[in-house]
Amino acid sequence: MWCKASGRKHKSWQGDAVLVTRGRTATLKDMEGKDIGKGSGYKVSELASLGEGETLMIGAKQVEVMGLISELDYNKGRCFLDVHLHILTHFKHSTLIISLMVCVGAIVMPRPSTNHQWPYNKAGLPLVDVVVDPYLTAHLRPHKRDGLLFLYECVMGMRATCRYGAILADEMGLGKTLQSVALTWTLLKQGPYGGKPVAKLVLVVAPGSLVQNWEAEFKKWLGRERISVYTVNQDHRVELFAASPLHSVLVISYEMLLRSLEVVQKLEFGLVICDEGHRLKNSSIKTSSALSGLSCTRRVILTGTNVQNDLQEFYAIIEFVNPGILGSSAAYRKVYEEPILRSRQPICTEEERVLGEERAAELSRLTGLFILRRTQEIINRYLPPRLDWTVFCSPSPLQQELYQALLSHRVIRACLLGSTQTQTHTHLACITSLKKLCNHPGLLYSAVQERSDGGSAEGSLYEGLRGVFPESYSSGGFSTADSGKLLVLSDLLTTIRHLSPTDRVVLVSNYTQTLDLLQDLCVHLDYTYCHLDGNTPTIQRQRLVDNFNSPHSAHFLFLLSSKAGGVGLNLISASHLVLYDIDCQRYTVWRDGQKKTVHIYRLLTAGTIEERIFQRQVSKQGLSGTVVDLGKGAEHTSFSSNELRDLFSLTDATLVFLVCIIEEGEDEAPASDRPCQLGRQGDRGGAGQKHLSMSELMQWRHFAGDTHTFRDAYLDHARNHISFTFQSTISHTPTVQ
Repeated sequence: MWCKASGRKHKSWQGDAVLVTRGRTATLKDMEGKDIGKGSGYKVSELASLGEGETLMIGAKQVEVMGLISELDYNKGRCFLDVHLHILTHFKHSTLIISLMVCVGAIVMPRPSTNHQWPYNKAGLPLVDVVVDPYLTAHLRPHKRDGLLFLYECVMGMRATCRYGAILADEMGLGKTLQSVALTWTLLKQGPYGGKPVAKLVLVVAPGSLVQNWEAEFKKWLGRERISVYTVNQDHRVELFAASPLHSVLVISYEMLLRSLEVVQKLEFGLVICDEGHRLKNSSIKTSSALSGLSCTRRVILTGTNVQNDLQEFYAIIEFVNPGILGSSAAYRKVYEEPILRSRQPICTEEERVLGEERAAELSRLTGLFILRRTQEIINRYLPPRLDWTVFCSPSPLQQELYQALLSHRVIRACLLGSTQTQTHTHLACITSLKKLCNHPGLLYSAVQERSDGGSAEGSLYEGLRGVFPESYSSGGFSTADSGKLLVLSDLLTTIRHLSPTDRVVLVSNYTQTLDLLQDLCVHLDYTYCHLDGNTPTIQRQRLVDNFNSPHSAHFLFLLSSKAGGVGLNLISASHLVLYDIDCQRYTVWRDGQKKTVHIYRLLTAGTIEERIFQRQVSKQGLSGTVVDLGKGAEHTSFSSNELRDLFSLTDATLVFLVCIIEEGEDEAPASDRPCQLGRQGDRGGAGQKHLSMSELMQWRHFAGDTHTFRDAYLDHARNHISFTFQSTISHTPTVQ
């Protein structure tokens, strides 16, 4: 305890604090880890002999020692938090007491411990087994069963006293929705104390594009008669749900939640599920405040994103599911965030490094009780083979000419020279213009027409480019031959249609303009298609997905804007996925329910900025993940002159070679002036560069564009427009479940 220095016999103690002594110095920290007093020049023996009941002056503050803190508790930060987390006995799934009446293979939830029964079963109701509905159990693979048990233990407060939140952060495609449906149905129908249901109403909040999908998933797994789900839209308002006793599940978008907050707050929900919950990473936004204001303490966040990448965002999400478990924001920053970040600095001391590692380990221990994250590898063995292709398309003559004109432009030259007048947004404008050109010159021509007034950095960039285009050129005049990517795509689609008439294709782009261009290609080739982008009304999006997935659908293509689709969209009726942009987010048709071999093609324009970005990504994370997950980390906010010089260059796309020459026990670099496409340029990368292992190189095939065959019937037809390709196959022995 501490107080201001006073000669009074009876002190007015002002609060608790932690006294840290080192040698001849002493530091007083409040319970949020903030320094509130320092002193030096003490006798070492005086500080070393401090015990319970003894006093010490720290500046103008008087301190009385109430007890000693172990070094372990200080290093882990436990002494600062006014939160005592009591970990309850964790039930091993293999040792659960199962009633003899329960059938073999049933999922029986853990029984509450004695400590749990005291506060939650004051009426002394008999303990009964909570058994998951066998109708659902039949569809739950082992990892989904583990996930359901995890969610149940969390929301029932069985993992930590008075903590009822959980974060299910599995990667996309692992069945987070089904696990949530099973949890919802179990809590609505059962409970461990006398069989009384744990929840009467359940709230599901999701992005607008996924609201209808949630309703469809409940109907898919439980049928129409067993549960009544109410989805909110312009025609179905929350007031109708509140007035009717027929519905037990409310599904609403984040936007509609804010509009209907007053009504929603009056309802007593027993469980709240937030899909795509990583959007709650900022506690100051209205959505987070609205959801945090709900009286329901059982809160589940579903996200495919690793929520632990940013410490501040991590705190906001943890604070939502289990408020107060990490203390106040200020305490968290002092106790965890600052020591952890400081320990990762190259100039940190050994003491700072050790303290940061201890705090990080403690933070992981505290939050690991209610965070579960699994990767796609756990279900790969249940899925059909997947062929990943990275295809480097040869640029058209017009693309090469325009690219050289852009690289010679004064704006890009100023970036390369490191001019102080160029800012990050100028760098991004240059990168955006080069990406547009990689997709199709028509996209650049439209930008030249619209922004050639020179009033901005992007406008200045387009000055003089109009003269490089042919006099008769028009962005409205569709021309496949002007784009290497479009030539490859056109040949690829033609071959798929010819060789596999029943196969379907998902075509993804980040940009609405590019998607419109691809729609023109569909019209030109007389292909039937669905089109979903940011302009598609929310209520129509799930209908489009359902129509495309229908066995009777006549649609050959699904044109999807990656920024509008929502990662929860399920398009397993397609077995071909084409990623048209270098930084397309992950959209895979390779997930539960897929029956056919899946072909994924990522199209890049050879020798351009797209190839450079690919090199940078591969050098950091290896080839694994670059085909379907290259969008992560592909966007930059700041660039060094060397990085810009590397990005803003054009290599001769005709200098084609096999990426690596692999001989017995030997790994040699190709004899070419062109840098290796795997980012391996001798030792230039330095010690910090991640080189690819021999085993990974052996797993990937490398084909030059002039090869006789790619061993892929679909790509072979387009090989005249391909510079080179990488290919990997993921295939597992089928497992019966």
